[in-house]
This record gives sequence, C-alpha cells and structure tokens, in this order.
Amino acid sequence: MHTVALATAGHLLHFELGVAYEIFGNPPLEASGSWYDVLLCGPGPVQVGPFSVEPDHGLDRLVSADTVIVPACADVDEPPPPELVDAVRAAHEAGARVASLCTGAFVLGAAGLLDGRRATTHWGHTAELSARYPLAEVDPDVLYTDNGSVLTSAGKAAAVDLSLHLIHLDHGAAIANSVARRLVVPPHRSGGQAQFVATPVEVNGDHRLAQLLAWVLERLDEPLTVTDMARRANTSPRHLGRQFRSVTGQTPLQWLLTQRVRRAQELLETTDQSVESIAVATGMGTATTLRRQFKRVVAVPPDTYRRAFRDPSAGDVPGRRR
Repeated sequence: MHTVALATAGHLLHFELGVAYEIFGNPPLEASGSWYDVLLCGPGPVQVGPFSVEPDHGLDRLVSADTVIVPACADVDEPPPPELVDAVRAAHEAGARVASLCTGAFVLGAAGLLDGRRATTHWGHTAELSARYPLAEVDPDVLYTDNGSVLTSAGKAAAVDLSLHLIHLDHGAAIANSVARRLVVPPHRSGGQAQFVATPVEVNGDHRLAQLLAWVLERLDEPLTVTDMARRANTSPRHLGRQFRSVTGQTPLQWLLTQRVRRAQELLETTDQSVESIAVATGMGTATTLRRQFKRVVAVPPDTYRRAFRDPSAGDVPGRRR
C-alpha cells in the first residue's frame, strides 16, 4: 500500500492539512485496488490553526514513506523546525515523492529541494520564496508544479488541484474524477492554469474612470481602441494611460484584454457557444486570436478550460506545464 506521510511539525494552517487528509484518507467506491495508507508524522502535538493535532508517528517515519506532503506554514517569517527540514530532505534522498501545499514550499526550499527546480506557492508569497531561495525557478502564476519527485502548489484551492493530480498519476483519470465529484470541485484544473485573472477594479462612483469602465464592460464585443476609450473619457490617450495604471495597475489595453478573457471564461463555463462565436462576442474577432490571448492569460487553451469546467469525464487534460 502506498504510504502518504503528512508532515505535522511547526505552526501549520488547518485547511491544507485537512484537505490532504480528506483526499488521501478516503478512497472512492470506484477504487477497487489498494488505496493510500495516510500517516500523521511529527515530533509531538502541534497547533494547527485553532486545532491541536497529535501525530501517530515520529518524523523519522517520513524516510520510509512513498509520498511526503508538507502542509502550509502559518508564518513564512518563522524558520521551519530544523528536524522537519532534515526529515523532509532525508525522505527525498531515500526516494520519496515530496509535495508541498501553499507555503509548505518554504520547508522544501530550506531542505534544498527547490534548487534548480520550478516551484510555486501562494502568489502573495512568491516574491519572498524567490528571494530566500534564488536557485529555485519560482513561478507566481501557476496552480502547481510537477518536477517528478518534487511538487509544489499555490494557495488553498490549489492544494486540492495538486492532490487530485497526484491521484491521477497513481490511479488514473477515472479515480481522480470520482474523488473530485465527491468533493464537488472541477475534475481537473491544469497545473499551468493561472492562479487568478485580475477582476474589474471597483472604483468609487464619483471617480472619473467609473463610468468609463462600466461603458467598456457593456461593449466588450466591439473593436474598442485606446483612442475610443480616451474620447469617451474626454481626455488624451496618454493621460488615460496614466489614470489606468494608477487605478488598475495595467495599461488600458491590458485591462481591456483581461476583461475580454474573463468574459470568454464565463461563456465557456455557462454556454455551449462555439469558440468562434465567443471570439466575436468578446471582441477578439477570430478563434485564432481568442485561443492565443486566452492561453497567454489563463495558460490553457479555451477548449481545455471548457472541458475542465463542464465535462465530468475530462480527466486527461493536456496543457500542464512542466
């Protein structure tokens, strides 16, 4: 039986630990063969959010595990326990597959497992992860990374994505989809999918951009230009650009493209319109343009995105970036 050891040491967040225990500790009815033997491994009772958890094995048990999962650390500024770092490193050297959930990546970094590898964590901590472990190739956008023996996930919900990915690797798409249905989550979100797509910025109704943003959002199917937007706002394109950057952090065109992609996501999720029709409805013009821009922003093609959100049998979805 495949052993999954959850490293419970230091100050942890309860969501990621609970997610891992729920997913790997409860086999679906369709799993006819062996499942996982889930172990809680730590030096002693540990505080996990508002809960107290008592491990049933010591950290030395990590060395003989098949998969080691390091849940999220509650405070990335607090150095991880040296005994945890040593145990995770020893487990990897012994051949274990090691995965971190959210800020658990900082433990992997301290163990030297991210050096020369792609890694991610919650987008709010990727800059610190990169600064602390400069030999790691930190990607702030993706949901998870898979380097074979070392895997990392972004925050919260991405812990579910990575866990389902591991089940997919071990037991196939059908079993992973069954677990996803039990959890009532999409059966597959590609690891390369963006952590988030910027939403429309809410500005005060009195702000000079408020009416313009609303006007644009009602006309995403039209071939708008920066000149059109500037004319509507009764200002120059250069001044409009300065206003957009101060309010949204983006140029007018970047913001407009983001909203077109968001609208395309909504239509892919909720309608049966063809990609060609959606390209017209979102002002992209052609399916080729939509596919190119959608993949650039979301990191997966429109067809893959739709299949993941709307087809419960879609488990073997291409597009995960290594």
